[in-house]
Amino acid sequence: MASTWNWATAEGLLGMDDPAEWDAAHERGERSLGTAVIGLALNCTLTEASPRILKGMRLADRGQRGFAFTAAGHAARLNGALTPELYAALRAEGHRGFAETAVDDTLTFVPFRDLPPWFKWRKVASRVEDKLEVWRLRLTYAAEDIRTAVHNHRHGRRRPD
Repeated sequence: MASTWNWATAEGLLGMDDPAEWDAAHERGERSLGTAVIGLALNCTLTEASPRILKGMRLADRGQRGFAFTAAGHAARLNGALTPELYAALRAEGHRGFAETAVDDTLTFVPFRDLPPWFKWRKVASRVEDKLEVWRLRLTYAAEDIRTAVHNHRHGRRRPD
């Protein structure tokens, strides 16, 4: 079923720049297609890599599927955009699980004005979540400082200088 050539080698991954070769490997049922699709994302145009990344996102092997989502994140980073199909696939997967890093990469490297509506909402929600977490941590640290100060005051201890 699988050929003797190891797609996961550094030469195979980084040298993967032929979409037709990836398609042929997909037809043969190669095992490391998700890994190889990262090479396509790094070495091919977005138009060439996108359909293969989408196929990689539907692979049976969970690990290889995860690599395809990594490839989508790399594509966003390198191109500053994704295809409508990749945006749709990431949205369908959601901001958790396999797609979390790819969605975060997309939110980081694609200009806000170029993002589809769901991604714009995700970026705003992410910023709000981050701000709430900062406030929560500040309150937690302040409460701990107050608790320590009260404890030290009751026990006659001075604050270390």
